[in-house]
Amino acid sequence: MTTAYGTEGPAGGHDDEVIADGDVTWHFDRQFLTSNWTCIWGRGCKGILDEPAEHLNQGCCSIGAELADTDEAMTISALAATLDDDLFQNRAAIDADDVFSDDTRSNTKVVDGACIFLNRPGFAGGEGCALHLAALRADESPIAWKPSVCWQLPVKVDWVLSTDGTEIATVRGWERRDWGDEGATMHWCCTEGPEAYVGERPVVESLADELKAIVGNEVYVQLRRRLS
Repeated sequence: MTTAYGTEGPAGGHDDEVIADGDVTWHFDRQFLTSNWTCIWGRGCKGILDEPAEHLNQGCCSIGAELADTDEAMTISALAATLDDDLFQNRAAIDADDVFSDDTRSNTKVVDGACIFLNRPGFAGGEGCALHLAALRADESPIAWKPSVCWQLPVKVDWVLSTDGTEIATVRGWERRDWGDEGATMHWCCTEGPEAYVGERPVVESLADELKAIVGNEVYVQLRRRLS
């Protein structure tokens, strides 16, 4: 699929920036990381439903958050228990499955069409992710509070294990196919069209904290130097 930032495939494209770091070789999609993509949640984001739904302000929270593993699920559960009521609109929706969709604890619960942690427009404590708001109140990074899939979007990392035991990790922009079955019917994917490419800085700068958390500070410094 042709995206707003180019037509190269994920790994091995000729526009990849490659950085070796021990047992991991990082491939970075230069076109996306030097683009001016920016999150426009609350500023015209059409959401990921079958029809545009700017008024719902759900962004990419309509299907809940898929959790990476049991450790992340335990962390999210523990953090949810600490949330102040004035920041957590859907606390009453917690049940025997906690904040998860079922006992597998692999996805956050969907309440009235969106993630349990999504405060809706008009909520006195502030709309948006309750975990994000709580992190800011605690003067901490939302990266430490939110599910990894949430704070990484729209950055996607593809991991491939080489025959010699090393790994190739490709860092690129999220694409429609990455949403699985939901992607086929989504009206809009924010990395496809021009609407979200209105940032004042390139992605490698605007998502510096997220990229550092993914690749480590040393690799990020090299990446920033090369792309700048």
